[in-house]
Amino acid sequence: MHITELIEKKRDGLSHTGEEINFIINGVVDGSIADYQLTAWMMAVCCRGMNDEETADLTLAMMHSGDIVDLSELIGIKVDKHSTGGVGDTTTLIAAPLVAACGGTVAKMSGRGLAHSGGTLDKLESVPGVCVEQSLFDFKRIVNKIGLCIVGQSENLDPADKRMYALRDVSGTVPSIPLIASSIMSKKLAAGADAIVLDVKTGRGAFMSTVEEAECLAQSMVSIGAHLGKRTAAIITDMNRPLGMAVGNGLEMREAIQALCGMLPLDDPLLKVCFALAEKMLVLSDIAGSDAEAESMLVRAIEDGSGYRKLKEMLVEMGGDSVYLDNPDMLVRVQEIIPVYRADKGYISHIDAKNIGIAAQLLGAGRERAEDSIDPAVGILMKKRFGEFVDAGEAFAYMYVNDRANLKEARSKLIDSIKLSDSRPEQPPLIYKIIE
Repeated sequence: MHITELIEKKRDGLSHTGEEINFIINGVVDGSIADYQLTAWMMAVCCRGMNDEETADLTLAMMHSGDIVDLSELIGIKVDKHSTGGVGDTTTLIAAPLVAACGGTVAKMSGRGLAHSGGTLDKLESVPGVCVEQSLFDFKRIVNKIGLCIVGQSENLDPADKRMYALRDVSGTVPSIPLIASSIMSKKLAAGADAIVLDVKTGRGAFMSTVEEAECLAQSMVSIGAHLGKRTAAIITDMNRPLGMAVGNGLEMREAIQALCGMLPLDDPLLKVCFALAEKMLVLSDIAGSDAEAESMLVRAIEDGSGYRKLKEMLVEMGGDSVYLDNPDMLVRVQEIIPVYRADKGYISHIDAKNIGIAAQLLGAGRERAEDSIDPAVGILMKKRFGEFVDAGEAFAYMYVNDRANLKEARSKLIDSIKLSDSRPEQPPLIYKIIE
């Protein structure tokens, strides 16, 4: 077997066998396949695609390319949740504690943010003292103790994906559905999940710009889960506008605490998506028999404070200072809080979520490269949502600022991110489709 023959085979639109895919992934890990050969093969996949069986075989091979986390000793069905990334996407910090409060077992390995998309680990680290690099022993101990733990991925988890991901980013092969699906699912499966709920974002602030692209990715990942015997569901959600009002790590942690403490209305868009995800997590965990039953349980977990207590317990177990959790305004202490205005007035008829994310990144809330540092306190707090009226000279957002170096550009991005109209626009869907 030779890599050149396999590149040519996929170039010609033919299907790989499981043995051929294992050969490729072994070559990715041991280095016997050169970067230019791997790039050529991924471009062939990008252009020619893969069928469901090939994509499942690729996921399985990538999953077994490194460490496999064994969570079988933990009680219950281990459920994980993954988002394809967005702006103001604080769902993990709300949904996971609520599921744990309802009796679920949430053992999650997560990632950091890059560019305009925020990362769960960065949000957790906005609480002083929190260490997301826990040993496997402590990860399991915390899950067993409180039913919830969210940590960083181990260094040798899915090494094939690490190499492929780096090359995809510079070779124009990022948009390939089989490569995206196998990248996401191989890490989730290697991390020991029994059940997986996927939040597939679509819109200007997401990597899948159209609903059709998002549905194709969601179908592929649910199919992979079915092939590999894992309970899997996907929810396609809107990311043309920020999901929450906060964009920035400490700001989003504060918003999550407010949500869990019952300070947001139950029909708030952020909470509605969190509930949709958490309901599926509870149903796949056999804790609730239906979405309606799960919803009642989640409402109780907010009303009795048990959801917030789970988040607090987890963060304290990970070294977090509880003073900041009891007083979340301390998470966002900055030198300046600057209001942002529009000269005109009208109803917000368009919000560019990506530009808002970039504006927050310019203030120091996000990173351009993986090695960049971030300021956990800075970011943007939106005061108006899509469809709401903004008067001339009324602040529609506030910038939380410690460094003014990129302030002018951030303000310009933020102002340009919204458009106003004379009439109130129709609300677009928040949830487009659920795939099970």
